[in-house]
Amino acid sequence: MGPRSLIQRVTPYLVARIKENQRLLSSSATAYQEASSLSSSPSPSPSPSAPVDTIHMTDSCIRRMKELQDPKEEKMLRLSVETGGCSGFQYVFNLDGKTTPDDRIYEKEGVKLVVDNISYDFVKGATIDYVEELIRSAFVVSTNPSAVGGCSCKSSFMVKQ
Repeated sequence: MGPRSLIQRVTPYLVARIKENQRLLSSSATAYQEASSLSSSPSPSPSPSAPVDTIHMTDSCIRRMKELQDPKEEKMLRLSVETGGCSGFQYVFNLDGKTTPDDRIYEKEGVKLVVDNISYDFVKGATIDYVEELIRSAFVVSTNPSAVGGCSCKSSFMVKQ
């Protein structure tokens, strides 16, 4: 079996997995929006300085992003949500130099955070932090009003129903 044959065998599987992930993300976002609009409980009041739907960055997050910046090439912190992880959905952080038309860009002190529209529905009102622990140092979502639970590593979460 040559490499071409292997690629031909694996491609349909990968395409199916990608389509299933997109379907799950879209249906979960729609379900969340419907549940939010039907909810009779009052939502927490926003702080006067920031809208509820904005994504916040802590000072630690901003400081670390400034340390990672290359003067020759501007990098942004990209946050996306994918299916997977031990709780159903997982946060993915990358350094990115490009944006797409469906991206939302949040800027604070010259540091830019980029979130695509599908992922945005899962992280509205969230706070992004940078933590340094004995076992790892990483960007994390420290609070997320759209999540009801997750694992202790803070890299995966469950969506409110």
